[in-house]
Amino acid sequence: MNTRNRQYWESKLSGLTIEGRAYIDGSFVPATSGKTYQCTNPATGRVLGSIAECDVSDVNLAVIAARRAFNSGSWSRISPTARKKVLLKLADLLEANLEELALLESVDMGKPVAVAFEYEMPDLVEYVRWFAEAIDKLYDEVAPTEAGNLALIRREAVGVVAAVVPWNFPLDMAIWKCIPALAAGNSIVLKPAEQSPLTAIKLAELTAQAGIPSGVFNVVTGFGESVGQPLGLHMDVDCLAFTGSTEVGKLFLGYAAQSNMKLVWLECGGKSPNIVFADTEDLDAAAEQAARVFYNQGQICSSPTRLLVEASIKDDFLKRVVEHSKAYAPGNPLDPDVRMGSMADARHTENVMRFIETGMKEARLVTGGRRTTIGDSNNFIEPTIFDNVEQGHVVGREEIFGPVLSVFTFETEEEAIAMANDSIYGLMASVFTSNLGRAHRMSDALRAGTVVVNAVDLISPLVPFGGFKQSGNGRDNSLHAFEKYTALKTTWIKY
Repeated sequence: MNTRNRQYWESKLSGLTIEGRAYIDGSFVPATSGKTYQCTNPATGRVLGSIAECDVSDVNLAVIAARRAFNSGSWSRISPTARKKVLLKLADLLEANLEELALLESVDMGKPVAVAFEYEMPDLVEYVRWFAEAIDKLYDEVAPTEAGNLALIRREAVGVVAAVVPWNFPLDMAIWKCIPALAAGNSIVLKPAEQSPLTAIKLAELTAQAGIPSGVFNVVTGFGESVGQPLGLHMDVDCLAFTGSTEVGKLFLGYAAQSNMKLVWLECGGKSPNIVFADTEDLDAAAEQAARVFYNQGQICSSPTRLLVEASIKDDFLKRVVEHSKAYAPGNPLDPDVRMGSMADARHTENVMRFIETGMKEARLVTGGRRTTIGDSNNFIEPTIFDNVEQGHVVGREEIFGPVLSVFTFETEEEAIAMANDSIYGLMASVFTSNLGRAHRMSDALRAGTVVVNAVDLISPLVPFGGFKQSGNGRDNSLHAFEKYTALKTTWIKY
């Protein structure tokens, strides 16, 4: 029997003390203006706590602290082995606080708590350990110069890194950005999404307990216009890493041009194709994978939201997907049997419903399409599937960021490739086939940062994650993540 039932999580929640202050230079502090805003549980509508509504003054204080810490060398100039030990301790602290982190993530943005506790939080612990262990195993280079010359090529930390992360995976994205940057010796200013700041604030507490020096890790809470924009325009931020919409990503590129030409690394939108051929060995398993588009309420940039099915199997396959979608019926996120919780907030719920209403005019609604009320909240949307979607349809082109699947039909391999690549995005793609040659041909032809064969949305610290086209630039995860937060320096010695 699972002792972590709904009553267990509700009891844990009632005993939580919600910290809502910013974390600057080693201390939790209110916004300099004294302003706060309310953080609300989207699954219940209840207020969780008051969060510091920071602005440019707080951003300046955080960046000054980060620069001072970087210049002091308290973190940037200690040995990689010393940084490794601290980050390994941080991983242990994350592991010791899995329940609280999962619960905070759930009530902050509507994610099912069991999913966060059983899968996402443990994966993050291993992510931190992976990068910690990598730090002292990276070697620099010596160029093959002629005799009498020694050219050393080294990677140095870039300095102050701003990380602006979204609300769909609040702690995941904070870890993805901050841990490689910290491992390389940088100082951090983290701006969590205003909808989901709680795990970022908790992370700050744990970094202090782990032994990361004051000023090295800072969290500034608040809104995009008052915190994100000042970070993008700041003359003393050396690098900005962002995950979020393509629209906002373009703004950060502009902010860099208007200020100090800071490095800007973007992981933005997606409309990922999932291509299913008639020769797929196990159609039911493929249909179950296709229904995973509803994981995290469909709020995933890499989610396979465009389902392209070969015409000869389309009707049968679609029936299978509909059947598997029933496992994602929305419910109370604190119920451990629930696989789909609430949308992130009422505003986003309304935006997704506008897309669904448009889809009803463009294509055939197969299932779902309704907004539902559970308890005191109506921020729940049923898994929704549209068939007979065409390339020009809004639901087939735009990133909806909700539990909406658009189904297309193709006849040939060439047609599938053309349809899949006809998008401004290029984050991820999936191909289901038992033909090895076809798997390689499709992987070569698809314009996406990751192509997954016979599965969907596979992500690991072992491999790079990022996109082509307007899905962004640079890569999270793997040793390639260090490339974003370091700069090459050549030291040339003649002797």
